[in-house]
Amino acid sequence: MKGKAWVIGDNIDTDQIYPGKYLPLTDVKEMAKHALEGIDRLEDFSELVAQGDFVVAGVNFGCGSSREHAAVCLREVGVAMVIAESFARIYYRNTVNIGYPVLESKDITQKVQDGDVLETDASNGIIKNERTGETIQALPLSGLEREISDAGGLLQYMKKTTE
Repeated sequence: MKGKAWVIGDNIDTDQIYPGKYLPLTDVKEMAKHALEGIDRLEDFSELVAQGDFVVAGVNFGCGSSREHAAVCLREVGVAMVIAESFARIYYRNTVNIGYPVLESKDITQKVQDGDVLETDASNGIIKNERTGETIQALPLSGLEREISDAGGLLQYMKKTTE
């Protein structure tokens, strides 16, 4: 995967990723229009992001509620992957359950600037920053998490393994 980095801060909660006032929406294309709307300077993120871009965040990304919407809206708006220094456990689990790739990489926000072009190999946890030429190691998904993600999410994995 290759795309532009959108660098945001620490402790980005699910209400910033997908504001609660939109929870009644059920159409994922409509949900995507509100991705990152709760973050200053990114209120119109859905109009600016390109298919295949990356969200790069600090620590505790996705803290707050257990709403799956926060992962779904980023996937549907075209963000290829979220790369963060750490994830709130419920957000991380939601991404695995819907088959949406994420990478955890310590100090990523010190190694990537807004607008940098990144290339990733999610299977091996490798991130290459084209601006600096640096190769950054991230934690790849574990074996079972990778199987679930590769299947397209938990429901598809369960169907596949119970056939």
